[in-house]
Amino acid sequence: QVQLVESGGGLVQPGGSLRLSCAASGRFFSVNAMGWHRQAPGKERELVATITAGGTTNYADSVKGRFTISRDSAKNTVYLQMNSLKPEDTATYYCNANLRRAVWDRANDYWGQGTQVTVSS
Repeated sequence: QVQLVESGGGLVQPGGSLRLSCAASGRFFSVNAMGWHRQAPGKERELVATITAGGTTNYADSVKGRFTISRDSAKNTVYLQMNSLKPEDTATYYCNANLRRAVWDRANDYWGQGTQVTVSS
């Protein structure tokens, strides 16, 4: 069984920083892209950032220059460093990973349970 476990959320003042982590565990053959999405109350889930197995990154325009995604492939872990946080960054942040459970298996997306980030004074 594959699990994605997030950590690092919390309450921070505007202009502050947080670092989210997400570790994939269980039995799987390979991990492809990993990423972060977020969902604010009353809004649809949106892409925040992704990183491929080769390290290519992609960001939503709203977080470019403030957020940095990285990964430790040896630990099957993805990180999201969030700086200069704004109240509009408040949301539940979800980690996802596209991975293959076995060499003969097709790749599928897996999701974490979410971690709350609240930016408020």
